[in-house]
Amino acid sequence: MSTSPEHRPTTAGAVDGVPDPAVRRRPPRDAVRRALLDAAAELFARGGIDATSLDDVARAAGFTKGAVYSNFGSKDGLVDALAEDRISAYLDLGLAAVSDVAVPLEQQARDLGDRLSAAAEEQRDWHLLFLELWQRAVRGEGSQAFRERRRDLHGAVTAAIAEHVDAAGVAAPLPAEELATVLMALSNGLAIERHADPGSVADDLLGRVLVVLMGAAPPGRPADVAREQTRGEAQSSVDQ
Repeated sequence: MSTSPEHRPTTAGAVDGVPDPAVRRRPPRDAVRRALLDAAAELFARGGIDATSLDDVARAAGFTKGAVYSNFGSKDGLVDALAEDRISAYLDLGLAAVSDVAVPLEQQARDLGDRLSAAAEEQRDWHLLFLELWQRAVRGEGSQAFRERRRDLHGAVTAAIAEHVDAAGVAAPLPAEELATVLMALSNGLAIERHADPGSVADDLLGRVLVVLMGAAPPGRPADVAREQTRGEAQSSVDQ
């Protein structure tokens, strides 16, 4: 009986040299796609998209190149699918951090910043890959999938910000779409700084910045205290 060329069966568990049928069974299509995407994410991030072959990706995932073609059609198709997969995961992570609109806006801002900062540390490969996808998009290389997914992400973040600001009953300091742009830029920029110089970015910095950005910091925050102290000193000098 022939086996699929997309999957290399092992003889582990074989009896008298005959592979166990359970071992030869083709894995579910979703599992194949997941394995290929995970392998591509790691290899593309560490070696570069152009320098990594489809054979490399397939081998790392435990399949042949035919599995890549049957699931993604081409290398560009794999890159596009990977961009969509990772950006969708990023969005889901952020939305999960602020899923309860009843939580005070200040706490939501802190939770979101802390979760995104933790993800930047946990998913270093994604940020390396993001930089290469960004460079390719800026140069006009490949398809428009990365740009399109980024626009989708921006739209979803904008909608989430508008919903949470409305639920909190506060006036946002900027339009929701501009806040979404700033949030995405801060998250990506601080992740780059963190990777370039480990230890230079405090774990809670993004959360604290988001609190200030949203105007959600309570009275008596450090900036307010310093401002009042400066005013008091100035007034004292005038009185004297």
